[in-house]
Parts: sequence; C-alpha cells; structure tokens
Amino acid sequence: MSAVFNFTFVPWFRSVAPYIHKFRNQTFVVGVCGEAIAAGKLQSLAQDLAMIQSMGVKIVLVHGFRPQVNEQLRAKGHEARYSHGMRITDSVALDCAQEAAGQLRYEIEAAFSEGLPNTPMAGSTVRVISGNFITARPVGIVDGVDFQHSGVVRKLDVAGIIRSLDMGAMVLLSPFGFSPTGEAFNLTMEGVATSVATALQADKLIFVTEVPGIRQRPHEPESEDNPINTELPLAAAERLLAASPPAEQPQDTAFYLQHCVQACKGGVERSHIIPFAVDGSLLLEIYVHDGIGTMVVDEKLESLREATADDVGGILQLIEPFEKDGTLVKRDRTEIERDVANYTIIEHDGVIFACAALYPYPESKTAEMAALTVSPHSQGQGDGEKVLKRVEQRAKAMGLQSIFVLTTRTMHWFLKRGFVPTDPEWLPEARKRKYNWDRRSKVLVKKIV
Repeated sequence: MSAVFNFTFVPWFRSVAPYIHKFRNQTFVVGVCGEAIAAGKLQSLAQDLAMIQSMGVKIVLVHGFRPQVNEQLRAKGHEARYSHGMRITDSVALDCAQEAAGQLRYEIEAAFSEGLPNTPMAGSTVRVISGNFITARPVGIVDGVDFQHSGVVRKLDVAGIIRSLDMGAMVLLSPFGFSPTGEAFNLTMEGVATSVATALQADKLIFVTEVPGIRQRPHEPESEDNPINTELPLAAAERLLAASPPAEQPQDTAFYLQHCVQACKGGVERSHIIPFAVDGSLLLEIYVHDGIGTMVVDEKLESLREATADDVGGILQLIEPFEKDGTLVKRDRTEIERDVANYTIIEHDGVIFACAALYPYPESKTAEMAALTVSPHSQGQGDGEKVLKRVEQRAKAMGLQSIFVLTTRTMHWFLKRGFVPTDPEWLPEARKRKYNWDRRSKVLVKKIV
C-alpha cells in the first residue's frame, strides 16, 4: 500500500509544483456564497484556503449571506423581497443582514483559528483582518423599485487592503458598506468581490457557488451530454450573456457570469465559477489541469500567432531545457531561423510560453508537427491544446488530411487528443529517410476533419 501511495503521490505532487510557483505572490479574490456556509462547507473551505495561502497566495475572502438573512427574516415573520437579482433592503432586512454578517464573521474567524493535530489546519497561523474597507452608495430607485438600504460599492480602501495582504493576513469582507455619513448599506457578495478584484487588479476572481459552472448548452438541463465549459473566452462569455434572460436567481446563467465578464473587462486575468458541492473544488480548480468549474479568460492577454524572425530567441529559450533532457531533438539557431515561419507560438507580455512547428509533406497529404513545447510555468493552462488546434487549422488550410508526430516521452498526451500509433514505415519517404532508428521514436497520426 505504501509503495502504491508513493507511486501516485510523487508524480501528482510534481505536477502541482508549476502551479505553486506560478501563483506565489499572486492575489486571489474568493467570493463564497452564503449557501455554502449553510450547507456545512465552511470548515473544509477554510482548510483549503489556509493551504492555498500557505503556498504564497494573497487572499481576499468575501462571504455572502442570502440564506442566513432569509432565515432571520422568517424568524421575524417578514418576507424576503427581490428585484433585478438584488434584495430590497427595508429597515427590518437591514437589521437581519447586520445580525447575519456579525454571526458569519465570528464563524469564519473561528474556522481559521482551528489548529487541531492531525487536521489540515495543524500548525497553520492564519490572521484574518476585516474592517471598514468599503464605502457604499444607495442603489436608489430602479424601474420604479425603491431598493431602500441596498447599496453598491462606491470606493474601496485599496491601500489598506494591500497593506493587510502584505502583512501576511487574509482580508475578510462582508457585503456591507457605509456612506461618509455612517449610513449602512446591504451589498451583494458578487458585487463586492468583483469591485475588489478589479480595484486590486487581482490575478483571479473565484466564485464558490451553488452552480457547477457554465454548461456548454446553458438552456438545456444538466446531464453528461451537456458538460461544463471549463474555459470560456471573454468574447464567448459576452455573447452568452447577450443571449441570456436577465438574472434573477443564482441558478440563472447570467447571475455569476455577468460579474466574471465585468471583472475580466476590468483587468482581472481570469474569473472562475466553481461548485461548493464538490469537496476540494478550490484546490481542483486552481491546481489541476482541467479544473472543476468554468474559467472566463480574456484572450487578448495571450497572443496565439505564427512566429516571426523576432521570435527566434524566445523559441530557443523555451525549447532548450527540453533538448537538454532529451525530450526534444536538438535544433540549432540557424535551423529555427530558416524555418521560423513554420512555427506557431503563444506569447504573453513579450514572453513565449508555447510553440510548435509544422512541416508539410504535400505529396503524402500529411504534415509533421515538431517541437511542441509548453513552458513549465504555464503547463496545465491548456496552451498545448491551443497550439495543437492552430497547427491542425494550418494543416487543413493547406489541404492536408493528417498530421503526425514523433515522440519518445509524451505519447500519452497525444493519444488523449486523438492521435493513434502507426508503424514508422507509414512515414512519407522524405521523412523516413531522416528517421533516427536508434532513437526509436513512436509515430502517432491524427486525421484532420
């Protein structure tokens, strides 16, 4: 049993390491809906957030309290009222919201204070800081509806939040704000989290929610044939919002998605919608390749394009470590300069994170994809799939029917993406003459449809 555990644990831990390096010193804003706390998930969420913080991530936690406020209202015989997806906060609802917020803050701080032996919190020290970081203004009257004590974020004490994070504390925010005259306003968790993420230019905004994510066909019922969209480009998310009815309930497609889109347009690189019902969903979304929910990403941050002469140095720097360990066949600068137009790259802020070259054999209606490489710093983000898809599109535009690869170490990656093994004798004659029989590379082929 111990040997089996070692066999699975070591490669898993190594696969997580690039994400730990990537996210160290980054800022995540995590919005947790009140339903997650009502469902008894607070302790496990606190443990996971503490682990994420221990790996160098700066965390701002924003909690919701919809069910808790509604429970208080029921106890007082008062009806919960909503419009435009927001609570109408009269004086009774405001009292209930203040009571619920105080109780939840106490419970959350208690959860981060646990340190029992043999639990994930053992040995952890999580300092939670909360305060009057939010200045609010009233929603006012919308379409004839007076929202009374409901408000929206007017201003944030960004410097105060950053100071707290730099001190190593986790910042806890309730969906409450105060006007300069001291008047209290009930805010939405989603609105606060989005405003904070945008103001901080956070690296991630993560909503831990009642919904599993955005389905590929959002108007159809949940089923295995209608899986979650794990990555949604910003443009596609905007189109989906435009086609969706106004959001009134958390289960509505637009309810969380509109805030993800707003954050991405405001400069937050990636926004996520994940389910609290799946144990460890935060860890799965952040540290596992495909994640567990939906990630909205602004593709303008990355440039997927064909390479130019200016990219030769970056390509060399990217592939050199993989040539040294034998994963790739060595290519000199002259060869890459000669063939640079054959390369497809992903570039972000002037740094090349992925590349692949396409060498066509028109007489055989096929092409070789060579030197497919993804930087260790961005592995698990889908860059390999993006480059593969662009290479397939280039080959198809040339009128080719298939692409093939030669590999000694990454066979399974290609098998999972539709490639099938074939005998080296299948290779085009021109390529067969250059085949290194001593290297014994596997030949894998994929038909282009």
